[in-house]
Amino acid sequence: MQKEMLRRAQGALLGLAIGDALGMPTQMLPRSLVAQLFPALEGFEAGPQQNAISAGQPAGRVTDDTQQALLVARLLVEEKGRVPSDRFVQELLRWAEQAEADGSEQLGPSSRRALEAVRRGEAPEEAGRRGDTNGAAMRIAPVGIAVPLEPVERFLECIEEVCRPTHFTGLAIAGAAAVAAVVSAGLEGATFAEALGEGLRLARLGQARGAYVAGASVAERLIWAVDLVSQLDEESAQDAIVDLIGTGVATQEAVPAAFALAARWQADPWRACLIAARLGGDSDTIAALVGAMLGACSGLEVFPEEARTTVVQVNALDVDGLVSELLALRTRLQQEEVRL
Repeated sequence: MQKEMLRRAQGALLGLAIGDALGMPTQMLPRSLVAQLFPALEGFEAGPQQNAISAGQPAGRVTDDTQQALLVARLLVEEKGRVPSDRFVQELLRWAEQAEADGSEQLGPSSRRALEAVRRGEAPEEAGRRGDTNGAAMRIAPVGIAVPLEPVERFLECIEEVCRPTHFTGLAIAGAAAVAAVVSAGLEGATFAEALGEGLRLARLGQARGAYVAGASVAERLIWAVDLVSQLDEESAQDAIVDLIGTGVATQEAVPAAFALAARWQADPWRACLIAARLGGDSDTIAALVGAMLGACSGLEVFPEEARTTVVQVNALDVDGLVSELLALRTRLQQEEVRL
């Protein structure tokens, strides 16, 4: 089981990075332009000049989705399963300043607003109470790797810590909880179809936490999105994801879109990530979520070896070392619970 858990944890973190890098050149472009620029998107591509966000980025380069997830992973390890708000904010500020200096700063709207509020002197626990976009979901996979689903209260508290500085709303917590639950269940051996129920359960629990903002239930939209796409042929399913479910940065669009893609193409995670990248919109985040969830439920071998090697080399990722530390933390947390 330990060997199987290791390959699934590697699949989650590498899957996130692979999906992110596939979506990097197409992020925030309309689907029609993506089709013109990349008539046959079958792997990593460089950022095109037509994309103001990713122009000039080399093929295989990840974005803030992976960078922030790695930041969370390191904090989890260093703080032994905690993500203290003050330290997390300082790390986010340091990362954002460095990214801005080298021209790669890609903060989402909620994170940007919250960090600007912190710079003005607002407390971290208050700064995130308006953040309802998908930034929490995009960086949450390491929690699913490091923290067992049970006891559920501890699991949700850790998710809240990751959400608090920038995305401390019921909507954002629900989206992050759904993704993390699938990853954690996957590490315990669940298929995506089996883990989906845990994702729905945690989304419902998560939406009751944090600050209230008006918005549709993430859990209910997950159910609807997965059911809708399952009834359509492949082309119509992709149309529905873009036109009905939505591929924007709102949590209640991006997270249900990722779940719909993962459910519809769960037998081929690499293809699921490619399709996510071809849809445009917030394609890097949606593909990253798909990759993380299906990687956790299937293992790293579901992604081509060349893709795994490329994303590690281009971004100088130490996936194996970080995953080992996250799994050691998971074991320690399980042992502590048994002693209690």
